[in-house]
Amino acid sequence: MGIKLGNNLFFDFGDDDNDFVPLLSDGNEEELSVVDIPETLPILALRNTVLFPGVVIPITVGRDKSIKLVKEAYKNSTSIGVVAQRDTTIEDPEVGDLNRVGTMASIVKILNMPDDTTSVIIHGKRRFHLDEITTKDPYLKGRVTPLSDIKPSEDPQEFEAIIGTIKDLALKIVQYSSNVPQEASFAIKNIEGAGFLVNYLCSNSDLGMTEKQELLETDNIRDRAVRLLEHLSLEFQKQKLKKDIQSKVKLEIDQQQREYLLNQQMKTIQDELGGSPFEQEVEEIRLRSETKNWPEEVAKAFAREIEKLERINPASAEYSVQLNYLEVMLDLPWNEVSADNFDLRRAKRILNQDHSGLDQVKERILEHLAILKLKGDMKAPILCLYGPPGVGKTSLGKSVARALKRKYVRMSLGGLKDESEIRGHRKTYIGAMPGRIIHYIRRAGTSNPVFVLDEIDKVGNDFRGDPASALLELLDPEQNSSFYDNFLEMEYDLSKVLFIATANNPGNISAALRDRMEMIEISGYVVEEKVEIATKHLVTKQLIDHGLAADRFKFPKETLEYIIESHTRESGVRTLDKKIAKVVRQLAKKVAMGEEVPELVQLDSMKEYLGYPEVLKDEYQGNEFAGVVTGLAWTETGGQILYVETSLSKGKGNLTLTGNLGDVMKESAVLALEYLKAHASKLELPDGVFDHWNVHIHVPEGAIPKDGPSAGVTMVTSLASAFTQRKVKPNLAMTGEITLRGRIIPVGGVKEKILAAKRASIKEILLPEENRNDIEQIKAKYLKGLTFRYVRTIQDVLDLALMKQKIKDPLNIE
Repeated sequence: MGIKLGNNLFFDFGDDDNDFVPLLSDGNEEELSVVDIPETLPILALRNTVLFPGVVIPITVGRDKSIKLVKEAYKNSTSIGVVAQRDTTIEDPEVGDLNRVGTMASIVKILNMPDDTTSVIIHGKRRFHLDEITTKDPYLKGRVTPLSDIKPSEDPQEFEAIIGTIKDLALKIVQYSSNVPQEASFAIKNIEGAGFLVNYLCSNSDLGMTEKQELLETDNIRDRAVRLLEHLSLEFQKQKLKKDIQSKVKLEIDQQQREYLLNQQMKTIQDELGGSPFEQEVEEIRLRSETKNWPEEVAKAFAREIEKLERINPASAEYSVQLNYLEVMLDLPWNEVSADNFDLRRAKRILNQDHSGLDQVKERILEHLAILKLKGDMKAPILCLYGPPGVGKTSLGKSVARALKRKYVRMSLGGLKDESEIRGHRKTYIGAMPGRIIHYIRRAGTSNPVFVLDEIDKVGNDFRGDPASALLELLDPEQNSSFYDNFLEMEYDLSKVLFIATANNPGNISAALRDRMEMIEISGYVVEEKVEIATKHLVTKQLIDHGLAADRFKFPKETLEYIIESHTRESGVRTLDKKIAKVVRQLAKKVAMGEEVPELVQLDSMKEYLGYPEVLKDEYQGNEFAGVVTGLAWTETGGQILYVETSLSKGKGNLTLTGNLGDVMKESAVLALEYLKAHASKLELPDGVFDHWNVHIHVPEGAIPKDGPSAGVTMVTSLASAFTQRKVKPNLAMTGEITLRGRIIPVGGVKEKILAAKRASIKEILLPEENRNDIEQIKAKYLKGLTFRYVRTIQDVLDLALMKQKIKDPLNIE
């Protein structure tokens, strides 16, 4: 069966009988709409299609009842009722299994097919409503009511536009779809009646049975056309998208074929000219490898990998990955080390020139250099310098490299969250790279650089891994001789690298990582040291950076002291450097404008250059009030003084804590109060006094979070002063943790706390007895003007801190 084209489209059933059946009704719409429908019709149930009026379709009939029905109707030339089943799986449908709206049809022809099936050509005439089934044997018969299509009576131009749009979309779908024969466009163009066109497209569109049945049940032709238009619009978009995708894929394939042919032609031309650049590239890599000083196993691995490169097509993505891998192997300094300078005096001089203080670090570097000089080979130490910002931890690495005459590299670990940043990516991935450790060793060009791991306390972790765990192998002297990088896929010896890590807060470093490093504390600077650093380094650096001669201006000591005390509050010198830069910028502006500027930068000019003081100096506030005690605190930016204030009011013994205190500090306050309750008699406090007074403890600067145990002795002294109304010894500060038994436990950050006390003009400091060793390790210049009292118990603290004298106008504590 095929299709022949003439003035109309026909089904062709062979040349022998010259039988042609039109695809569409050869009548007009008006004739079909008035076709008489008998009151009772034989009902033919269709499984997989819906018949529309005016449309001719072939169907396959297989059920015995259906075959009997069509043969009798064809023989007697009677009409039949065609109704679609709701469920196509039912073999013998009942009345409830059929849709209620169907189409009366005539049988055009019955065909006995070669596969023993029966095909029937049916021609739809008019819609009807199936009212009831009257007979079930030998086939279904039912009582029906004719239905008429409602034609649009308003706005005929709109309806014409809808029909025109439907026809255009249908033609475009035929053009884009590979499943619809192009001849279908002729049928669409030759359909004249609007109703015929709508019914024909409804019947032949790629719609499901349910959607087609809904269209058949739509009485209004306009509504049926609009719903068909919606479906055709969606179908057109799908077909257009498929066509675009197929065009892109074909274009890519054509491009690959074109590149392949061009590569083949290029290879032929290059062979004629004397070899391809890819072969020359491989040969250059091979020649470079012959001069490398690397371990035997690395040489064998390199030979295997270069053979693999020769077998890879240069046009493939894998070629560039393999080439990059070999270049990384060649660039790495496997057994190449720089010669250390063993002149210890020179090394010491350089370290002292670049940094003031930091004696412990300098001594450790000199020890390592001395042992290298004597022994000739030693695993490098792994140092961790921790302390407040701006004290020179990072810049110390450069000085160490200069002293040892080694290469210097710095890697910032702040915010690092991906383990692959340390260990690299496997080279199976496109764009894979070695880890940052191997990257920096490659950049250094030697296997023994000074390697600064900056901000190691700020390493994070997430779903991509834990970089801190990857650093365990790197920073373990027993393991880093065989550091494994995922990109290299082999071990690399990092034992000769001098690793120097820096951190602000060592508490944020994991215990396992901290255990692998030598922890060296770098404390803040006193004012005198800051003045010396500014004079030797900062002023000169800023003058040169701003285009002035190094000796153009001089900053007297009193000017630098004013900048330090009135415009900075830090343990290091980073902010001081910025303030000096601000002054120098204004001096440079005046010089550029031709103004006369004195060589000495006097103190009285600071208001002009820096404005009003930005930092209020920590000052001792006296002892005129009961319950006000000066404590000492440590922060990441250095030490500072901390006031604890206690106020009493009549009440029921409630305790209130304010000042943005953390849990540990709150516990210290509760501990202090409980100790006083248990030892009230030692302070000669009346019985039950704690039940009649509410206690309010406040630590000023409430916007700043505060926590830690070292304020315990300050709180117990403040409470004791408030309840006894006795004065606290003047110019006294204290720090120490307390226990419920009254013992004083040592604390950390002693040097920073001492510096804070000196800035506040404190004269006497109470410290735990077990911190005596910390004081003995501090240089005498830090301790000048201070007196230290060491205590073991809370009673020792109260005996030293509380005077016998009461404050003016004391409360009557009963």
